Amino acid sequence: MPSTRVVVTGLGTTSPVGGDVPTTWQALLAGTSGIGYLDDEWVDTLPVRIGGRVTVDPSEVLDRVKARRLDRSSQFAMVAADQAWADAGLEGSGLEPERLGVAIASGIGGVTTLLANYDILLEKGARRVSPLAVPMLMPNAPAANVSLKYGARAAVHAPTSACASGNEAIAMAIDLIRLGRADVVMAGGTEAAIHPLPMAAFANMMALSKTASGDDGRDPVSVSRPWDTGRDGFVLGEGGSVLILESEEHARARGATIYAEVLGAGISNDAHDIAQPDPEGRGGTRAIKMALREGDVDPATVVHVNAHATSTPKGDIAEGLMLHAVLGEHVDRCVVTSTKSMTGHLLGGAGALEAIATVMALHDRVSPPTINLDDKDPEVDLDIPTSRRNLPDGDIVALNNSFGFGGANVAVAFGSVK
Repeated sequence: MPSTRVVVTGLGTTSPVGGDVPTTWQALLAGTSGIGYLDDEWVDTLPVRIGGRVTVDPSEVLDRVKARRLDRSSQFAMVAADQAWADAGLEGSGLEPERLGVAIASGIGGVTTLLANYDILLEKGARRVSPLAVPMLMPNAPAANVSLKYGARAAVHAPTSACASGNEAIAMAIDLIRLGRADVVMAGGTEAAIHPLPMAAFANMMALSKTASGDDGRDPVSVSRPWDTGRDGFVLGEGGSVLILESEEHARARGATIYAEVLGAGISNDAHDIAQPDPEGRGGTRAIKMALREGDVDPATVVHVNAHATSTPKGDIAEGLMLHAVLGEHVDRCVVTSTKSMTGHLLGGAGALEAIATVMALHDRVSPPTINLDDKDPEVDLDIPTSRRNLPDGDIVALNNSFGFGGANVAVAFGSVK
């Protein structure tokens, strides 16, 4: 792999805690949760009634006519991409379309469009199914629609690896730039699966927290609790995030602001179970080691990890084993956080949102807290602060981990810049 240096020059998101990066980042630092009771008409039929809706609906941002031609997952991607493009200052930059790529992932794709049109088929007949249904529901629709708006002709990818999808898109973007196939890549992930069928399915497989039923009067803010002894599953969130990745040479030539450097990525698979992680974390360990090796990173310089930590009993334990296996004696000097305690789990959009949090942590030299950690599991031997924590000066490295159904593991290492 060529040694081209890759940097982050633009960020955009719409999330359960903010409608853009500044509001999202400040909410995360403040320990503000975006989890609440859902008010949809169908929610009373479900065993789980809590989720993380975006704070700003895309209908408030996008052109109404254009938005109607997009599944909600594509709407999120478009909102985030527009923000990231503007933040990177690429408008009028003279970037050739053939040197612009897109890698935007989704774990489930346009599920709301698919299910809505199936209902129409059953109730009103085949002729009433939307002619736009397929281009709206296909998993590559978010990436394709972003590429259409910005004229990306280098490559347009939509990796699908469950909850590791967003982070895998970033890994793919790194490769596109280092292989010389693009100078700039819009990379990220999106998900819009707060719908009765996915929620019922996740609930019935015992993946969602059973305390999210709303029946016991428990504050929904307290339900997502990574590493806590009371954790029993994740809370479903929604949203989209996009990062602008760029070769350092290209970024500096146009005078772009650089948030962080993307040092390396690692991808592996457990081949253990379709849903459960390898309890010893062997696949995830390999992915993290690969990310550090690709970036020529000394484990002693890793001072922060935005963990996958979804609040599931087995997954949280396995990730702790991974970090000990990779960082060894240096793990005690590493600040670990799970922003899912505040945002819930965005599935295919999780890795990209958490990548933005990782980049901002390096840029501002501060780690967000993990909330709801009242009684840390004794099997978890990590430094997990419950309030924001300053990060050290100097050249430092942070990791963003993502793991998904099917055994997918992706780790991305980011480095600070002067």
